[in-house]
Amino acid sequence: MLSDAVAALRCPVCQGALQLRESRQQTLACEAGHLFDAAKQGYFNLLTGKGTVFEADSAEMVAARYRFLDAGHYSALARTVADAAAGSLWRPDALVLDAGTGTGHYLQTVLERSGATGIGMDISKFALRRAARLNRQAANLVWDIWRPLPIADNAADVVTVVFAPRNPAEFARVLRPGGSLIVVTPRPGHLAEIAARTGMLGIEEGKEDRLVDSMREFFHPGTSKSLDLPLMLSGSEVADLAYMGPAGHHLKREELAEMAALEGPVAATAKFRISEFVVS
Repeated sequence: MLSDAVAALRCPVCQGALQLRESRQQTLACEAGHLFDAAKQGYFNLLTGKGTVFEADSAEMVAARYRFLDAGHYSALARTVADAAAGSLWRPDALVLDAGTGTGHYLQTVLERSGATGIGMDISKFALRRAARLNRQAANLVWDIWRPLPIADNAADVVTVVFAPRNPAEFARVLRPGGSLIVVTPRPGHLAEIAARTGMLGIEEGKEDRLVDSMREFFHPGTSKSLDLPLMLSGSEVADLAYMGPAGHHLKREELAEMAALEGPVAATAKFRISEFVVS
């Protein structure tokens, strides 16, 4: 329930506990009087001050991601993440934070698999509009993951990070002792068949070692598994795949149109690493 998720939230201004007020619109409020009204789509924007310096995904990029994920191309990845999270979501009051939730597809699968309470965060309000529709009982928040998270200490059982920024110190703070951090990263060769023609960057060797090193101060590594997904994509799906990621900030409409006009199916293989870390 949304109220269960709100119980774990803290005011980004004064760090006081937030409560959900229900009237003509939902509002998050703390005892100091700081108020955060829900957007009409159901998400809350908690960013204050200058907001974020990072470039959020545009409405068009988010729409491309929604189409691609809603078509089920990465459903096996979502199920794998949900299975990895399920072992740490056994408590009746279990809570999962999806950091960089995007359109909410991965969090949706985790919540369906576990029945846990959910919080989704992203800096793109366009992404949160989609996520709030998919996960109506979760707290969907506009937030910059690099900033201190508006969540109480030891509040979450699992943090999931699927192709999103990582803030190890804050993830460790909000996780309960023994809590699990699940990180999804691409492996070398990920979508290599189409990377060159779409402007997508290749994956460097040693990426997994660098991930482990970046977590070492706060986490120790748990299980890690690889997942390969064979894909057969139409031209328009290739265009969506390119536009929904970081390359989408640089692609021009004419380049997308050229991809979308590709005749015949395009074969590719998505290669993922699902890494679990446990709070030290």
